[in-house]
Amino acid sequence: MKKSKYLSLLLLLGMVQFPMSEARARVNADSTAVGGYEKFRIGGYGEILANFMGYEKNTRFTGPSGSTYGRQNAISIPRFVLAGDYRFNKHWNLGAEIEFEAGGVGVETELEASENLEYETEMEKGGEVALEQFHLTYTLNRAFNVRVGHMVLPVGLTNAYHEPILFFGTSRPEGETTIIPSTWHETGLSLFGSVGENYARFTYQAFVTAGLNADGFGRDHWVADGKQGLFETDNFTSPAYTLRMEYEGVPGLRVGAGYYFCNDATSNADKTYKYSTVGAVPVHILSADAQYRNRYITARASLLWGQIGNARKLSGVSLSNNSNYHHGAMRRTAKNALTYGVEAGLNLRSLIRARHMPVIYPFGRYEYYNPQQKGEAGQKAMEKRCQVSKWTAGINWFALPYLVVKADWNTRRIGTQKVFGGSGFHRENDFSIAVAYTGWFWRK
Repeated sequence: MKKSKYLSLLLLLGMVQFPMSEARARVNADSTAVGGYEKFRIGGYGEILANFMGYEKNTRFTGPSGSTYGRQNAISIPRFVLAGDYRFNKHWNLGAEIEFEAGGVGVETELEASENLEYETEMEKGGEVALEQFHLTYTLNRAFNVRVGHMVLPVGLTNAYHEPILFFGTSRPEGETTIIPSTWHETGLSLFGSVGENYARFTYQAFVTAGLNADGFGRDHWVADGKQGLFETDNFTSPAYTLRMEYEGVPGLRVGAGYYFCNDATSNADKTYKYSTVGAVPVHILSADAQYRNRYITARASLLWGQIGNARKLSGVSLSNNSNYHHGAMRRTAKNALTYGVEAGLNLRSLIRARHMPVIYPFGRYEYYNPQQKGEAGQKAMEKRCQVSKWTAGINWFALPYLVVKADWNTRRIGTQKVFGGSGFHRENDFSIAVAYTGWFWRK
């Protein structure tokens, strides 16, 4: 009984440590300063989400007015992540994360009496179990360190800070998660470090990893489905190069910028011969973001723009219906994609100055995204129903420093909006509630 109470106390104490992405981004040769551990630490994060929709979520593209009105509710475990770090000595560290997305997967083998007792393997449920991170790090000093293995690519604000207590909404910002992978993790090599002190501190991360696969590029999600990982090995013919830099100087302000480049995504395709007449398909993604935080407010802003080459020819390549990629009309990949957004929350506890009042943040968020922002010359007209403006208003209650209860209301405006009147497509309104946590539970 005493052991159980002791473990419970450790779990609660662990939850007041740095969020995982912030702790791993802090570069310091002093082992006790990197997330507060000397030998090992164990933690993770997770979310429980319920959505109450006033529309049918799969009908936006099936009728002339977009999504049909109705009532459709859903409940899910978007992700449950277990993470751990182990320090071999003052220079070598091992880090790993395993993600159970949407509850994981379920596969079952049955004896089918109606089919002469044949063995039949069936997929019982959806979801994903993924090795999100697995890497070895050689820590030299604050300015220069090396990491090799499977790592999160910090492309955009959401991937760089993806834990659920680091954004206000019940779900991750929709723009970045629509047009690029999230969480985006790839295998390769990384160099990282920081220069300066808190009053003028620059941090950098540079990566060489497996690149995107053009088989997954499409109309609705641009390059998001081009992330590799379907097979035992990833194609590395055309590597990707990623750079992210951050500046912290003004108290409470963090500014970041990033660049992703893959020279030819068709070289990473499963069947490269299908693209023999397309030519190279380079991918460029630029991002910029900022966060300002003080005792009263927390505000964030982000911008992400992307471009691919030979979009028209790429869109003409058809794939098998049995593949896990887009094909047919879904293949109409745009040359450019764009998303931007802002969110801000007000700390009522600091404003009211009530010592025993819980930490509560009412917040608002606006974001725009369009995976069909601009087509290439000669390409068919872009799909206007991919253009989304989304407004969110809600509240975050921090029951513990790193355990939050969220609720929000969302409305999406679909298609090109006019000053007077709408675009002709129905709005999509929903209400969501979630419980989320993140933290290091046990360290030594």
